[in-house]
Amino acid sequence: MCHGFPESWYSWRHQFGVLAEAGFHVVAPDMRGYGQTDRPEEIEKYTILHLVGDMVGLLDALGVESAVIVGHDWGAPVAWHSALLRPDRFRGVIGLSVPFRPRGQARPTTMMPQNDEAVFYQLYFQDPGIAEAEFERDPRLTVRSLLYSGSGDAPRREGTGPAGSAVGMVSRQGGFLTRTARVEVHVGLGEPGRQGGRIERICGIGTATLIGTGKSWLRLPGLGSRPQRYIWPATATSW
Repeated sequence: MCHGFPESWYSWRHQFGVLAEAGFHVVAPDMRGYGQTDRPEEIEKYTILHLVGDMVGLLDALGVESAVIVGHDWGAPVAWHSALLRPDRFRGVIGLSVPFRPRGQARPTTMMPQNDEAVFYQLYFQDPGIAEAEFERDPRLTVRSLLYSGSGDAPRREGTGPAGSAVGMVSRQGGFLTRTARVEVHVGLGEPGRQGGRIERICGIGTATLIGTGKSWLRLPGLGSRPQRYIWPATATSW
């Protein structure tokens, strides 16, 4: 189960028990660069081929010949391409939020919106050093703000201009975090791999979609064969 951005394996926590009780073998790792996984510095180490390779390597490490792969948000392209490039290892694919998009004739970034005041958020991340400078200024506040803004606890944000009113747009003046709700309370993340305290509410990014559609993909045949077992990765972390 491949999580999206800015998430971790924890986003799937509501599905673990249900799937395990139904007899499926569930694995939900932190994706490359997230949580306590390896974090290569080189940008070219994050291609779709590397991410698909991570999923194949995970199957190898677990001694699993084939699996159905699930992806949500930016985990969905990993799931789609894993099934496309390695059908010998992934016999089925479930994509949530992001549909399969075949390779086009133009670079995706050339079609992303931008104007004098704002750019699409994916363009904001294209130039090395800009997002890093903003996020690393206060890492704790960055993570707390991102996770809280994606939760159901965050207040509705009213648009105040191009960067605020258009979906996915980032102000050229303010940066990515101007789109997030500010967290004013201290949030203890607790021990890695544990579900406790306020993190139970804040780390729920993306889970609403999964909860609403979970039963539809639970009925897919051949999702797994090992009964009553699911894995909490040894490196699991709640950021």
